[in-house]
Amino acid sequence: MRISRPPAASHHLLAQVREAFGRVAYSHKTQEKQADICFTKHRWQQGVLIALTAVSSGTFLVAVVSPFASTTVTSLATSTIAVLVTWVSLGSKTFRFHEEAEAHRDTASRLWDVRESYVSLIADLMSHEITDPQARVRRDELQEASRDVYSSAPRTTSKAYERAQDGLKNNEELTFSSRELDLLLPEALRLNESQV
Repeated sequence: MRISRPPAASHHLLAQVREAFGRVAYSHKTQEKQADICFTKHRWQQGVLIALTAVSSGTFLVAVVSPFASTTVTSLATSTIAVLVTWVSLGSKTFRFHEEAEAHRDTASRLWDVRESYVSLIADLMSHEITDPQARVRRDELQEASRDVYSSAPRTTSKAYERAQDGLKNNEELTFSSRELDLLLPEALRLNESQV
């Protein structure tokens, strides 16, 4: 008994799905990079606050500065550090880098799911396991899923996009060589066992 396969996917449909995959892959990676940027800012913000708070303790500052300066200079230094502590504390309440990082991570996670679904759709199209009408329905569902994620996604910066571009183009952050995949898989699932 011969099994009939669906006809080959339309070249234009496959090209459109691949283009949509590329956009989602870039958006996913940009959200990840933006989360990293925000988290780094959060760590710096917390580190500066801790350091300034420690330095601002009057006894410590007076003990360090008083041998080298007058009482007026010591008081001025203490007051300046106290103002800086207040400024950084207010800044941490205004600029919530940790919450922003979490929002970008959440968006990246949701985009990852859409991205992987596009990969599956491309594989189905290229292996002729899906008809064009079925692929169009799936494509439309993925476009709707993408729109839902983008509608609530936090904005990213050009710096995050540049880091994403570098990661995808130069560091191959979304790809693996066949050998790398074999090393990750159990022996029974490897394709090129002789090369491992």
